[in-house]
Amino acid sequence: QVQLVESGGGLVQTGGSLRLSCAASGRTFSSYTGAWFRQAPGKEREFVATIRASGTSTLYADSVKGRFTISRDTAQNSVYLQMNSLEPEDTAVYYCAATLLWPGTHNYQYPYWGQGTQVTVSS
Repeated sequence: QVQLVESGGGLVQTGGSLRLSCAASGRTFSSYTGAWFRQAPGKEREFVATIRASGTSTLYADSVKGRFTISRDTAQNSVYLQMNSLEPEDTAVYYCAATLLWPGTHNYQYPYWGQGTQVTVSS
């Protein structure tokens, strides 16, 4: 089992930045692909970004490419999402997820999920 806990969400103005953190515990997280998904009110959960276990490969949704950066710290058993140039359309609950697969851009590929952290971008 892998347990994931997100933090770092909050309220920010358009154009601002936030850094989300995902702390993992349980099995060796360094073997797992890490990812971020988000779910806005009334919408389905969607893929945001993913990083390979080795940290050498990343994938991003087109909507966040160039603005968001996913990274990981093996020593800290953590995955991060640096979000810059935030827009109101980025408002959502952001979820951290983990899987042994690569690549993974679909919800069903991830057996482990955090509880989510709210990000609200005001216009």
